[in-house]
Amino acid sequence: MDHDMHHMDHDMHHMDHDMNGMDHSQMMNHGGHMMDMGDMKKKFWISLILTIPIILMSPMMGMQLPFQLTFPGSNFIVLILGSILFFYCSTPFFSGAKGEIKNKKPEMMSLITLGISVAYVYSVYSVVANDILNITPKVNDFFWELSTLIVIMLLGHRIEMNSIMNAGSAINKLSKLLPDSAHLISENGDIKDVSTNKLAVGNSILIKSGEQIPADGKIYDGSTSVNESLVTGESRSVNKQTNNDVIGGSINGDGTIKVKISGTGSSGYLSKVKNMVQEAQSSKSKTETAANQVASYLFYAALVVAIIAFVAWSFVRGVSFAIPVTVTVLIIACPHALGLAVPLITSRTTSLAATNGLLIRNKNALDGINDIKYALMDKTGTLTEGKFKVNGYVSLDQNYSDDEIVKIAASVEQNSNHPLANGIAEIAKQKGLSLYEVINDTQITGYGVKGTLNNNDFAVVSAAYLDANNIKYTAQDTQNYLNDGNSVSYVIKDNVAIGFIAEGDSIKKGSKAMVQYLLSQNITPVMLTGDNKDAAAKVASLLGISEFKAQLLPEDKQKNVLSYQKQGKTIFIGDGINDAPSLTQSDIGIAIGSGTDVAIDSADVVLVNSDPNDIVSLVKLAKNSHRKMIQNLWWGAGYNILALPLAAGILGFAGIMLDPMVGAIVMSLSTVIVALNALTLKIK
Repeated sequence: MDHDMHHMDHDMHHMDHDMNGMDHSQMMNHGGHMMDMGDMKKKFWISLILTIPIILMSPMMGMQLPFQLTFPGSNFIVLILGSILFFYCSTPFFSGAKGEIKNKKPEMMSLITLGISVAYVYSVYSVVANDILNITPKVNDFFWELSTLIVIMLLGHRIEMNSIMNAGSAINKLSKLLPDSAHLISENGDIKDVSTNKLAVGNSILIKSGEQIPADGKIYDGSTSVNESLVTGESRSVNKQTNNDVIGGSINGDGTIKVKISGTGSSGYLSKVKNMVQEAQSSKSKTETAANQVASYLFYAALVVAIIAFVAWSFVRGVSFAIPVTVTVLIIACPHALGLAVPLITSRTTSLAATNGLLIRNKNALDGINDIKYALMDKTGTLTEGKFKVNGYVSLDQNYSDDEIVKIAASVEQNSNHPLANGIAEIAKQKGLSLYEVINDTQITGYGVKGTLNNNDFAVVSAAYLDANNIKYTAQDTQNYLNDGNSVSYVIKDNVAIGFIAEGDSIKKGSKAMVQYLLSQNITPVMLTGDNKDAAAKVASLLGISEFKAQLLPEDKQKNVLSYQKQGKTIFIGDGINDAPSLTQSDIGIAIGSGTDVAIDSADVVLVNSDPNDIVSLVKLAKNSHRKMIQNLWWGAGYNILALPLAAGILGFAGIMLDPMVGAIVMSLSTVIVALNALTLKIK
């Protein structure tokens, strides 16, 4: 797709994404199960409302608080409220745990489910024992812990889900790239419009100027120029004549062509890209996050410690003493602080990123930032603007000044929308040149444009036209411009070259700083481009990139990502449809905001301002975020590491059992510390 065309509809696209991500009911995968954002929100508010009376009516860790209300029957009210919390508000944890156990990897959801289930069952037993059977001494209930844990965990998930964008599907976007209908040529030469999905290999179709090509095929009549930047990343239009191949999804220029189809929607080039994206998605399985690893260790630790405590105390003090100790161990293992440790960092990271022009779509991808070895990047539209700009113009005839050459070229091309013509129009406008009226302006297919100005015939064409028509010119005149990766257009009058204009794609201003920063972080920048070797070598040398590969097809890009991944983790930065498989495949895929929708939907992070230098902020933020996350996990899990053996009665022989009150205070403190630590996260 032409980048310029996409620019406008992009900002809208992001606005749309933002709104979607924050508000609509969205689905999110967690531990192999799906969670609905709207449902999660409802459950959070219900659990918060129910928790308030539970806190007022039930003791915390068996400890009476000064503000507590108890009256005859208050325990039964607490039981009813606790039951609603357990059976209705906790369903996301149960389905998550089911997914984790199915994958043989108990993590956060399993740990929460274990804790709340034990707390609920034991609390029901305590109400039955205390209020119905009147067993003495009284059995403590754990409704306080049950309700606060459910609320904090649901809050954690809400924070996390709110801060992650609604991931659009790259696959769906790819399907929309082919036009809806095509002009089918029947055997008797009649033309009728049919739906694109009715096309078959061997059909003949007519493609008019400016239309999108509906299927892959070979031209058998006519000639044109085609914008394939969508596919190859090559920034200039490609001339096509009889027997040349065209690709579905690319845009026809000014000629009308007839094409015999060689591949349709299901077998064409775009469907190959689609398959590559799908394969990459499945191979880039969900990275196991640090919080889940810690939760996994805690799950096993809690089970082992609980079993040991139960067996040991059963021998020493009997089963009736062992059960409450075991229950306390399993409930204390439940990570209040751990449930908030990561979501708070995620939320802070996402909002800091947004204010710095970064849209984080997959927070898990940033976890591996410290292991990144290579940053692979596309050239056109990523490191360069993807727009042609005039870098020089020279008259070869003393009857015309240099400015006059620009004026003639802009006048002849004033009705063309070719990228090169746009560059010439732009410089004429900047210099305030008033254009001549042009008549009889027509395309010279594959070469340029001709037209009549003030009764004189002029043409603006490529060097290939001069060669084909034996027009004399000195190649030396333009050599310096060509060496710098420019395209040169000649202005001709009556079959004599009277001047030329050199245009090139300019490097984005943030590109060099970004490359230098990556090198300073021991990340090797590698440029992968569909463009020609000269243009690639020039851009690489200007930016200080020592490794580059040119003239690559999209599948070659993805193969390069795979081969670099064998040597270390990779970032991939790109903007085109041809970059989608690579963006999905790489460990962190970064899309340029002005790029195609498909690239944006394949990426983990989007640079909204399309400035490559924003990658510096991203890497700094990701590194700081990762560091804070590890600190928070230590604070969150540190409480458990300390509390588990104490709750199990490791110091029981010395008469020291963990006082529930101490446990409660330490638990609250670790949660507060985790929250404060998250708030101090910065980019610098």
